[in-house]
Amino acid sequence: MRRQRIEKIEVFRVEQPYSGGLYHLSGGREYRTFDSTIVRVTTQDGIEGWGESTPFGPDYVAAHALGVRSGIAEIAPHLLGLDPIRADRTNDAMDAALLGHEHAKTPLDVACWDIFGKAAGLPVCELLGGSTGRSMPVISAIGMDDPDAMRADVARHRALGFTAHSVKIGGDPREDAGRITAALADQTAGEYFIVDANGGLTVETALRLLRLLPDGLDFVLEAPCATWRECLSLRRRTDVPIIADELAMSDASIAHLVGDDAADGFGLKISKNGGLTRGRRQRDIGIAAGLTMSVQETAGTDFAFAAIVHLAQTVPPKFLRPILESRALLALKTADGDYDVIDGRISAPLEPGLGVAPRIDVLGDAVAIYT
Repeated sequence: MRRQRIEKIEVFRVEQPYSGGLYHLSGGREYRTFDSTIVRVTTQDGIEGWGESTPFGPDYVAAHALGVRSGIAEIAPHLLGLDPIRADRTNDAMDAALLGHEHAKTPLDVACWDIFGKAAGLPVCELLGGSTGRSMPVISAIGMDDPDAMRADVARHRALGFTAHSVKIGGDPREDAGRITAALADQTAGEYFIVDANGGLTVETALRLLRLLPDGLDFVLEAPCATWRECLSLRRRTDVPIIADELAMSDASIAHLVGDDAADGFGLKISKNGGLTRGRRQRDIGIAAGLTMSVQETAGTDFAFAAIVHLAQTVPPKFLRPILESRALLALKTADGDYDVIDGRISAPLEPGLGVAPRIDVLGDAVAIYT
């Protein structure tokens, strides 16, 4: 395999309307659009790699779209001339150029893996450790709403073949109890439910909520509180499985999670965690510790979803929980590829690299070019 050299980095911006009009999150947070940053990395042989970072707004975690593009401006000049196939070394160069800001490193890292796959003639999942060869369940995203609407949304996804659902909460404990009870009212054997507070509860409100629920509901509680101390405190007082998300943002935080026995699993969101190189490490830490994981994104178009699918395809089924169909939140399609959700399940594309072909007419002109 011929070594490659990065010769050009182009940055595209796509403003994405939310497909449902208005998205509600805990704490009164609302979103109508998402700001996607997509990059194309080109080598001396003309091999193109694509990657994406789409933060879930500036009030979700410490990431925002302007910061992604500013971070790329700091990093990109230091990657020119490097071999994108040497993933850990390109990550070293990014860390040397800019401390932290993993959300800005993600699209560049994913693009390098796309190039690696195309140069090797292999899908990215094979380079990340090898495909399990199993189709993977996809989780629906049930926005915080009145209980009847949430129950209907679960039923709509169930009719499409989904067997896993992420139910958003984060308001008054009694209202949240009603939302959970309604969303799980028709739960069938084998259905998996995540109740996701996105850090919107205190220990007090979480305990009040859990005590208001009827017996026998089968779910896991994701990101109940905003801080590490609160989540640990809650974990010691409940037998409901706890899943870390917003607090699981780096190799170090996953190791910290394991050391403190702070959760039973975690959401591996690629963009906030720094890309596929870091995601591969965090996957392995989690597997070694016996933690389950769901590979996800904060939000993301076709490029981000392709990265989700490839990384998830390498997680042994015993540890993999349903993955998030990030594209369902967004109105525009930015690329094409053979990775459609069929009856609530999906498999990674078989083409070399990520297996996606960009829709240049949707991306428009680059907003920055580095050569």
